[in-house]
Amino acid sequence: MRRITGVRRDYAWGTTSAIPELLNLPVDGEPFAEVWFGAHLSGPSPVISGAGGDLAELISDNPDRYLGQDVVARFGPQLPYLLKVLSAQDPLSLQVHPNLDQARDGFAADEQAAIPLDAPHRNYPDANHKPELVFALTKFEGLCGFRAPRRAAELLVGLDAPLAQELGEILRTNPDATGMRAAFSRILHPETRATMAEVEQVVTACAARAANGSPSPRTDRIVQLLAQHYPGDPGVVTSLLLNPVTLQPGDALFVPAGCVHAYLSGTGVEVMASSDNVLRAGLTPKHVDVAELLKLVDCVAAPPIRIAPEVFYGATRVFYAPVDDFELSVTTLAAADGEQPLPGRGPRILLCLEGAIEFRTASGALSLERGQAVFVSSEAGPLFGRGTGTVVQADVP
Repeated sequence: MRRITGVRRDYAWGTTSAIPELLNLPVDGEPFAEVWFGAHLSGPSPVISGAGGDLAELISDNPDRYLGQDVVARFGPQLPYLLKVLSAQDPLSLQVHPNLDQARDGFAADEQAAIPLDAPHRNYPDANHKPELVFALTKFEGLCGFRAPRRAAELLVGLDAPLAQELGEILRTNPDATGMRAAFSRILHPETRATMAEVEQVVTACAARAANGSPSPRTDRIVQLLAQHYPGDPGVVTSLLLNPVTLQPGDALFVPAGCVHAYLSGTGVEVMASSDNVLRAGLTPKHVDVAELLKLVDCVAAPPIRIAPEVFYGATRVFYAPVDDFELSVTTLAAADGEQPLPGRGPRILLCLEGAIEFRTASGALSLERGQAVFVSSEAGPLFGRGTGTVVQADVP
């Protein structure tokens, strides 16, 4: 077991105090959007026990030992997941993540074009896919996947804005994925991109409807929220086509590759394939590549994928995502429980969210307090915990 620390990300949309308060860190008044725990090369976790260095270096020294031969055989000599804590005060970008083939092709193209790995306009900093699961710690709101075309068309009825009427006609004529792609592209594609005036007309129409008995107050509220943060951005209008989703604390949402989404607010734990591949189409000051995103996006209507946990030993909820790269478990212990086994297997990363818990393997013990994290290698074998508190664990199925 090796103690590790997280890597801070100061994106502008982040809250200033939620993550520091959660993880027992100082508040400095600057945005603290994410903290990463993992071995991704753009932000590997420092190792603060043993010989030091970072987690990527530690694993590269002996992948079979730290990851296990099975994980190395399936994923190569690299940790297949990345664990994060995320806290959004403002809406995040409208985005899509690639599947594995798309990521490999995109990475190869960026390499051939000699785009530096850390260049702001680079689309693919790595060759991995990026399915992800978010576990809500607070009320967590977002947009995820496309609505049924007929439902989206209904929401556009009565909006006194030419663009809304045009989109409604597209969806009524083709109430399927083809029509949804056409509507989505009409809003975002560089050749037909909605103008600032068109966006403002839709926002005004939604505000008027909200004040006079809207058929979907939530939808109109989201349009106005996005317009406040990103006035004139065509991504504001795309929210009319997308599913709103609200997670309560303890809920989990899975976002597959190809699924268009945007998180709006809230704090949560994320686990994902070890990748930083994000294609953006709007609602952001960062690099936008609409043409590339349109190649990746899946326009088939689908409701948000909520993952129900399975409970083990009465103390642990395990959220099984439909991918091979990761699973997430949340264990809550009380002193009266005594020592309890933790399901899963190495390589694992554990992060203590509350209290203090002692973990034991056959080779030793280590205690975590709020905000502390540990990497447990595959060779450590079964893991047990005792104490009072809550810990999240990422591991490989």
